[in-house]
Amino acid sequence: MALYLDYGATSPVRQEVLKSMLPLFSEAYGNPGSIHDMGVQAYSYIQMAREQIALALGATSSREILFTSSGTEANNLAIMGAALYHRKRGNHIITTSIEHPSVLEACRHLENTGYKVTYLPVNHYGQINITDLEHAITPTTILVSVMAANNEVGTIQPIKEIAELLKNRDILFHTDAVQFFGKLPCNVNEWGVDLLSIGSHKIYGPKGAGALYIRKGVRLQPLLYGGGQERNWRPSTLNTPAIVGFGKAASLFLDDLAYESKRQKEIRDYGWQQIEQLGDVILNGHPTERLPNNINVSFQRLEGQAILLELNRRQIYVSSGSACSAGKHAPSHVLMAMGNDLDNAYQSLRFTLGRETTKADIDYLLTELKKITHYLKSII
Repeated sequence: MALYLDYGATSPVRQEVLKSMLPLFSEAYGNPGSIHDMGVQAYSYIQMAREQIALALGATSSREILFTSSGTEANNLAIMGAALYHRKRGNHIITTSIEHPSVLEACRHLENTGYKVTYLPVNHYGQINITDLEHAITPTTILVSVMAANNEVGTIQPIKEIAELLKNRDILFHTDAVQFFGKLPCNVNEWGVDLLSIGSHKIYGPKGAGALYIRKGVRLQPLLYGGGQERNWRPSTLNTPAIVGFGKAASLFLDDLAYESKRQKEIRDYGWQQIEQLGDVILNGHPTERLPNNINVSFQRLEGQAILLELNRRQIYVSSGSACSAGKHAPSHVLMAMGNDLDNAYQSLRFTLGRETTKADIDYLLTELKKITHYLKSII
């Protein structure tokens, strides 16, 4: 029996989403930038998806939604686009030490071109301290970027409190909500953010589509130059099928978000209770202020990758950290920033649940984990 527990890396495309995309490949396949009827038809599909995403985010207008190719591109455009546009006002950016690589690497690139970046520390749960943020603000600060929920350990950050702190200051606030979106209610106006990144394939949509929420009045410098699509902020022929699938996926999860979040949280808590009984295991991240589908643990004295490979041999698919850096056998920068030692960082595994996950799946996982951990401990 194959068991997929890596929904934090990607999710399968829902059948309803696939069905919504099919006409865009063979029937309504016009370029949405063309002014003839087929182009106008394709553009109408784009606008429908834009409205669906805006509704899912609680945006004031669908014009605040800009489509990208991924959450990574959305993060890059938010960070670098804001920094470049506002360079004359200041050159200081504040982020955290546990952000996704698409934020951290963008910041490091900016540092090489004269910008100053403060990387806020986190506590052992993976949360920042608001006071640290307040003390880090300088007269040259132009942007704060703090992720809504961590992609590895699932810890949720105090987004509303950050927005309140930055209110009435001339500082943009961006949040990477790629992992958060679709798991819990996400309302940009209630949160008070200026920029917010999301991705399609984390919410049962296709790969190849992402979006950046840009509050009305916020200005960015484009990173691409070309034909002027997406109001010149992201010129490129739009991936109409993927965008339509993205919009459909967003509209679908709204229908049962409360139910599914509660259901996955119950399975998450049940899963941790069962895993904890194995002994010599630590829960990484905040015990309650975390995504409802995330269980990140460290197995003492056992290397996480060894357990992962044994699980994979049994067709149980999990992650040893961020899927974006899965090819690198390096300690998790998130766990290290949380104060863990190298051993604990190498001993971690991430189990992420989805719509198809049941308690029976967790029972099966535990049966196999018991065998694996017993075997590995016997050969140490």
